[in-house]
Amino acid sequence: MDAKKLVEKLIENNKTISTMESCTGGALVSAITDIEGASSILKYSAVTYSNEFKIKMGVSKEVIDKYSVYSKETADEMSYNISKFTNSDYGVGITGKLNRVDENNPYGKNNVVFISIYDKEKNKFYNESVKAIKPSRKENKKLVIDKIIEEMIEIL
Repeated sequence: MDAKKLVEKLIENNKTISTMESCTGGALVSAITDIEGASSILKYSAVTYSNEFKIKMGVSKEVIDKYSVYSKETADEMSYNISKFTNSDYGVGITGKLNRVDENNPYGKNNVVFISIYDKEKNKFYNESVKAIKPSRKENKKLVIDKIIEEMIEIL
């Protein structure tokens, strides 16, 4: 998918974006910042690999405890809180498991990534999930990022 088209549409619509990524480790923000002009639409990005830092960034510990860190509900908390923290038009939250078992978080589906895009203006969440079916983490990250870019372009 084309990150350039996403950045251009955000600029065209005078909208901003912030991200809170976990399993993708900053791959989305990297794709965005590869594009000329990204500084005018990107406010902030956090890579919150640990529960501790998801919670420090506003994700509810109760939500993590109830639904697991690997859930739509946690992704929603991530997208909402990063949008709120940065006053961005859109917040993106990404959490899931990419071909590994997490001993610290044994609950939640294996090889599924949960994506949440929060639209501040509409106070609406857009949710997707991606099955991590590729053999490598890098290929699975690309699947997730392509899905997010596709969804964001559709929303815009």
